[in-house]
Amino acid sequence: MNQITKATGLPKSTILFYVGQGLLPAPRKTSRNMAYYDPGCIERIRLIQQMQSRHRLSLAEIKRFLDDPAKGSGLRAYLELDEEIFGPESQRRLFDAEAYCRETGLDVGQLHALQRARVLLPLEEGRYDAEDVEMGRMLAAAFGLGIRSEELAYYAELGEKIVDREMALRNKITGALSYSEDAATTMQMVKNARMCRAYVIDRLFRHRVAAMKNLKDENRPERRDHDAWID
Repeated sequence: MNQITKATGLPKSTILFYVGQGLLPAPRKTSRNMAYYDPGCIERIRLIQQMQSRHRLSLAEIKRFLDDPAKGSGLRAYLELDEEIFGPESQRRLFDAEAYCRETGLDVGQLHALQRARVLLPLEEGRYDAEDVEMGRMLAAAFGLGIRSEELAYYAELGEKIVDREMALRNKITGALSYSEDAATTMQMVKNARMCRAYVIDRLFRHRVAAMKNLKDENRPERRDHDAWID
């Protein structure tokens, strides 16, 4: 036990908890106060720590990987997929709410309003990354134009429908695949979805602008003289 705690930096209580949860093999006890652990425990503990900190997996999810040979063989593909979706953990600088407001120019009330409207969607509650900061700065500028947070809530409402369709399509395509094939196919579909979202929505916007008769309102007839109609 002393050797494992020194090698991993974990306290004895955590290691015993891992053993109790089936994440580590039980030691071979030779006496009341002496037990020998498999040397592979150190490497497994490091893997558990990586999967928790870098990939945000729960202990229950990690145990399923370690217990299921099919999932275990696809672990590398899963971790690559996780990094593709969430980005490298090493590059994620996180801000608390106070620091986030300083970085973006938002006040606490605006921050809470944006989260209620689901325009701002941090991956961790009360913690904000670089993408949140970039979005927050843009939203602060939008507030300066007179836009209210609730007027942007349609992004989340419609976005949920898009994501529902994406997930249904993924489930259809990957349902019969092995775990490794599922992870690899899902990674490609994630990349495809990101391109489709950006391309289709922006092109719809461009087509709409191109069809406008004037800048003020595409639904109004083109104004031919000052007295044609009254705003």
